[in-house]
Amino acid sequence: MKPGQIYLKLLLSLVLLAMGTLAMHGLEGPGALVQDSTEISTADSIQRESPLVLHYAERLQLRFKNSPLLVTILYIVILYSIVTLITLLILILLNRSRMQREQNQIDYLLEEYQRLLIDYIFDEEKREEALEDLRQVANNQMNRQVLIDQMIDLSINLKGEIKEIIKDLYFQLGLERDSLEKAHSKKWHKNVKGFRELAFMNIRDANEKIIESLNSNNQILRMEAQIAMVRLSDGNPYEFLHVLEKPLSVWEQITLHELLIQHNLKVPAFKQWFHSKNITVVIFALQMVSWFHQRGVGKEMITIFDHENEEVRCIAYEVCGDIGLKMAFPGMIKHYPEESITNKLEILRSFAKVPDEKYLKFLKSVLDMEEDVQLQILATKAMENTGEPGISMLIKLMKSKSEYKNYQIIIRHVLDGRIY
Repeated sequence: MKPGQIYLKLLLSLVLLAMGTLAMHGLEGPGALVQDSTEISTADSIQRESPLVLHYAERLQLRFKNSPLLVTILYIVILYSIVTLITLLILILLNRSRMQREQNQIDYLLEEYQRLLIDYIFDEEKREEALEDLRQVANNQMNRQVLIDQMIDLSINLKGEIKEIIKDLYFQLGLERDSLEKAHSKKWHKNVKGFRELAFMNIRDANEKIIESLNSNNQILRMEAQIAMVRLSDGNPYEFLHVLEKPLSVWEQITLHELLIQHNLKVPAFKQWFHSKNITVVIFALQMVSWFHQRGVGKEMITIFDHENEEVRCIAYEVCGDIGLKMAFPGMIKHYPEESITNKLEILRSFAKVPDEKYLKFLKSVLDMEEDVQLQILATKAMENTGEPGISMLIKLMKSKSEYKNYQIIIRHVLDGRIY
């Protein structure tokens, strides 16, 4: 009899003996008779096959019978724990061995693929031979995935005709089917990989699935879908913002902006998203208008001053100052009284960025009406930035003795070049 079978017999015998002991303590009732007969049958079988095992089993049986119930339970728990630990150790060692074999295979494939791809791209005489070798090596899912990754790495650093050669090879090997299968998979991590591969190879066959993923609850999948749509767009790289319902995180906004810069994409007119229902899209559009100093946004910008969201209005006021949108300043004066302190501060910062003496009257009224020191300081700075007219008015207000105002100290400090 094989050692493995003897071990299983012994384990079964121990379990049955333990159950028999439990029955002796009155925990099993009438079923104990059945278990006793099973124990006897098993013991007889072991006796026929191995006297040593029988002797050991009899000793264990005697120990179990003479042990209290609690000790018997502890024996069972210890035995179970040992078997579990041995099983886990075997599984861990097997998994580690498998991973090591896979890594060795990947290292070999990377070296082989690099050689074959170089032959295919740069040596026309070896192109057909390299193509056939690639077909033979990429004969299973893992090998094909390594080849796809290697081709994408090459396409990142190459442009023009060479990149087209890689794309043509991608189709000849039928690798686009692998990418499309991943893009339509029910597993999100496969979707991410598929979207990335299709975007790098400029394949639009899965655009509907990518657009559907734009509003996924999975943020990673959502971001990859956004990046893919930027790469796969024909004209407007941010066309997908029209259908985006989920919030556009700060990190996603930074990523989208970096894509536009890195790939030298055409900059769209961001004012088209000023009235989006998605607040984060409106904020992103405003920030991009500021970044690219886009013109022709005056009328649309003024309408944002009536937006229900305070943060959107605040950013709109800031952008007006950043791009020097003077036509929006009367609208900011109109909305100033009803705004929060935060937005009032942003309005005054914009007046300081784009100084104009015709707004001195408004700025003086801020000094007179506002009691908040920060507002008074910004109003004073905006007046000072207008040059001679503003400075003259500030000096006059500071030296006025007819009526003392608390802003006179503020004016003195702002005009003191050692402080500001």
